[in-house]
Amino acid sequence: MDSFLEIKTEAYEANMQLPDLGLVLFTFGNVSVADHKKQVFAIKPSGVPYKDLSPQKMVIVDFEGNAVEGDLRPSSDTKTHAVLYKNWSDIGAIVHTHSMYATAWAQTQLDIPIFGTTHADHLTCDIPCAAPMDDAMIAGDYEHETGYQIINCLLQKGYNYQEVEMILVGNHAPFTWGKTADKAVYNSAVLENIAQMAYLTQQIRADAPRLKNALIKKHYERKHGKGSYYGQ
Repeated sequence: MDSFLEIKTEAYEANMQLPDLGLVLFTFGNVSVADHKKQVFAIKPSGVPYKDLSPQKMVIVDFEGNAVEGDLRPSSDTKTHAVLYKNWSDIGAIVHTHSMYATAWAQTQLDIPIFGTTHADHLTCDIPCAAPMDDAMIAGDYEHETGYQIINCLLQKGYNYQEVEMILVGNHAPFTWGKTADKAVYNSAVLENIAQMAYLTQQIRADAPRLKNALIKKHYERKHGKGSYYGQ
């Protein structure tokens, strides 16, 4: 019996959502799903087209970034996932894509401003963009350092990773996470949508005002606050 079948299947199904949602081109993305009790995660194999994937092709990796099971090499971003799982004990999945609008924002090295209520339904702050890492980190263990680049950006901005479940890595691309694979994929799609709307907002009005605090508070709390009333 395959003791990792559950997370392999979840990782496979989550990865297959990325092309369906228009979040990846060719093999430009990956999803991982963790089992914190076993200290391992399942992740997409590197460079394998989505049409050729199966649960059995997912690679099992430990939280140090070492392959535990699988015949294929894991994603080139595996060490980034490993760092996040090791430091954030209550996230169940991570998504990395190079979706067009979120990646374009990452290439500007700018946070995505909170312009509207769609953004406020998910976050009360700008979507952060981590500054590009310095040359010494790039020359070192690059993917490992990318994990700390993400963690340190949130710490520096005073953001809680349990509330801010998405980030742009400067000049690179977006990462999202969540308690489940479905939530992590959802966050990736939402990030791309917000990035596109913010871009269009600035094209229509370059000096578009930020959403006022009363509306930010109202829209976030009606979905996430103690008295939330959105949904069934």
